[in-house]
Amino acid sequence: MTATADNQREDTDLVVAEAAPHVLRVSLNRPHRRNALTPGLMDRLTAVIDSVADDPAVRALVVTGNGAGFCSGFDLREIRDTHQLGLPELLRKQEEWAGAIQRLIELPLPVIAAVNGAAVGAGMSLALAADMRVVTEDTTFGAAFVRIGLSGADLGLSWTLPRTVGMGLAAEMMLTGRPVDGTEAYRIGLANRVCTEDDPLATAVELAQAVAANSPFGVALTKKVLHSGVDAPSFAAAVEIENRNQILASRTEDMAEALRANAEGRRPEFRNR
Repeated sequence: MTATADNQREDTDLVVAEAAPHVLRVSLNRPHRRNALTPGLMDRLTAVIDSVADDPAVRALVVTGNGAGFCSGFDLREIRDTHQLGLPELLRKQEEWAGAIQRLIELPLPVIAAVNGAAVGAGMSLALAADMRVVTEDTTFGAAFVRIGLSGADLGLSWTLPRTVGMGLAAEMMLTGRPVDGTEAYRIGLANRVCTEDDPLATAVELAQAVAANSPFGVALTKKVLHSGVDAPSFAAAVEIENRNQILASRTEDMAEALRANAEGRRPEFRNR
């Protein structure tokens, strides 16, 4: 696809590869540690996200974990090393890690998480940063921070979880730390698809392809209006942004191409123009 994928090696803790035309797959690659996050891995994830944001060839991103789990949170062996840091420096590190999640949320292209196995702690925060989630029945989500003496949210979970499942369920999960399996996740709206097979990646890629087949400009505007609309102070404020987006999109070459394709009975070929 692009240098975004080509510059990665299979022996790194983050593997980037083309999953389908216009769909990029980013895989956490520390299966021996259930893909636990490290400061270095977060740095590399941030770099990939920044690269994808400027890559016109990528129209959808799939995030997953290699091996038996999606992500088991921060690697406690690595975090133990941060105990020697002073509070100001430790806070800066925390802000940097949260910044990676913010970059993922703010990507103009859609993100689908293929959640295999456990997504707990910071791993759950990473999964919730995606626009959609595909799980299996054996998937486990858990915000168990309070069970180890920490505050009940990390890496933006206090923002993403209530918006996904509602305040009541978010409060229950964060205050008790109880896990949620894939079946319940689908029932409460935490997951978009629940698969019977062990690997949800194929379903996530299919979902990404369905999105990538649409106008990239229209998709980007849709993601932006979704995020602004959920926090809009009024109906009028939400509609104002919708009106602006529709007028902008209506004057693109892609809109004209969609009308021609419909008249000619063929699929449109969008060029993001």
